[in-house]
Amino acid sequence: MDINVKKPEETEKLAKVIGLSAVAGDTIILTGDLGAGKTTLTKGIALGLGIDQMIKSPTYTIIREYQQGRIPLYHMDVYRIEEGADDLALDDYFEGDGLSVVEWGKMLGDFLPEDYLEITFTKDLTDIEKREIHLEAFGAKSEAFLKRVIERWGK
Repeated sequence: MDINVKKPEETEKLAKVIGLSAVAGDTIILTGDLGAGKTTLTKGIALGLGIDQMIKSPTYTIIREYQQGRIPLYHMDVYRIEEGADDLALDDYFEGDGLSVVEWGKMLGDFLPEDYLEITFTKDLTDIEKREIHLEAFGAKSEAFLKRVIERWGK
């Protein structure tokens, strides 16, 4: 599924739909350049989950947990992990009771979960606010997740 957005508010609208559609154990891998909208999307997902706490990038903390929503949100940024991903017990998050959102998730290599929804941001070179957002499911659970997103997005 490809969606073109013209401003951050449209990204947030999509993100709320994603948050509303998420169930425990879903995992999202966010891919895109610096400043592409990964954290903006995560903030909107949190709103869709009913989390009104300020969402900050976990660049230096690696994992931030938000427990007060419909389901917990586990926001991760693995950009700075070169070694030791196995020490983080990421499977506990990926198979847990919440939604895992992983910025730079492809960098996990062998520690990438088998089933995830990848959301890729591509910046428009002519307009700094425009983005193409591509959603692709890898695995049966994520295919069901993407289907829920598509159904809600169309309403």
